[in-house]
Amino acid sequence: MRGARAQTNTGSKEGVNSSKQQKKKKEITIDSLYTGNKQGANKTEDGSSNNKSEIPTNWKQALEELKMQFKTQLREAEDNWEKNLKTKISHLETEALELKQENSVLKAKINQLENEAKEMKDKAKQMKDEVKKMKDEKKEIKDEIKRMKDDFQRKSDQKEKDDQKSKDEIQSLRTRIQQLESSDLTRQQDTIKQNQKNEKIEENMKHLIHKTEDLENRSRRDNLRINGLPEDHDKRKSLDIILQEIIFKNCPDILEQEGKVEIDRIHRSPPVLNPQLTTPRNVIAKFKNYQTKEKILQAAKKKSFRYHGTTVRITQDLAASTLKKRKAWNMIFRKARKLGLLPRINYPAKLTIFLQGKVWSFNKIEEFQEFVKKRPDLNRKFDVQAQNSRESSKGN
Repeated sequence: MRGARAQTNTGSKEGVNSSKQQKKKKEITIDSLYTGNKQGANKTEDGSSNNKSEIPTNWKQALEELKMQFKTQLREAEDNWEKNLKTKISHLETEALELKQENSVLKAKINQLENEAKEMKDKAKQMKDEVKKMKDEKKEIKDEIKRMKDDFQRKSDQKEKDDQKSKDEIQSLRTRIQQLESSDLTRQQDTIKQNQKNEKIEENMKHLIHKTEDLENRSRRDNLRINGLPEDHDKRKSLDIILQEIIFKNCPDILEQEGKVEIDRIHRSPPVLNPQLTTPRNVIAKFKNYQTKEKILQAAKKKSFRYHGTTVRITQDLAASTLKKRKAWNMIFRKARKLGLLPRINYPAKLTIFLQGKVWSFNKIEEFQEFVKKRPDLNRKFDVQAQNSRESSKGN
């Protein structure tokens, strides 16, 4: 189509050129004819001057009319020809313009097609690259699949080996469990026997501890413990002389009956002074005569002993474990004394009270708690757990 339109355009241009050439030829022919007529007329005039009698007058008129008619037809023909030529030229120009527009459109389409072709080439190249890449990936996938198969086969073989090993281990464990179960019964029996032995050992230990504590207390049966004696008196006098003065001033009747009180030995406990303690150390005195010691202890229970204006307290010397057990009764003892229950701490650490005409004794605080719980009137007055916790905190 592009070639046909180009040929049409070329033919139109050639037609325009040939029309122009024909018009020029016609103008030349008419002009030459007109010029020839004029020349002929001139010649005729010249000849007529020479030979006027040879050309008639009516021929001249006819010739002039023919000239005029010919000129008129020639002008009309020229006008028509020019109109037609202009029309054809306008048509040709319109067609040329349309051809130009079509040519520009075709060029645009050609450019578009070229761009599309270029894009298609690029896409084709890209697709080739992608196909190549896909081929490479396919190859890699095949290699990976092969590797995975090999790995799976290897793992499968290894798993079979591990399964067989696990089965062997399970069987071995079952055998061991059976052995353990069979030996566990023996162990349980041994444990029961051992627990029974341990219980007996604990009972024996408690008995031995009780015996040891009792022996220690019995070894201290001739001892008295003196609390609150200032230590500055030791610098001026010996403890032996100080104790003699205390007995003379507070219970002289014992000296009148016994004479001089014989003391085996006397010392402070602990033997080394702790500068951080504000209270004086206790004095422990061992008497040679048990009855003399008991008389002094009974006298100290009836009244408070004093020495140079200081109150000193004299008690039975006991083992540390026994003193600790007795100390645990302090809060309950004081409360019972306020309530008029006449409490006493008997050997080794037993609390006795007088209630409703009866004497009640308790070896442990737990026994006293159970006794108080059964009597609401006492339960309100004795907060045993709180007293116990305060006492334990002081002990700590």
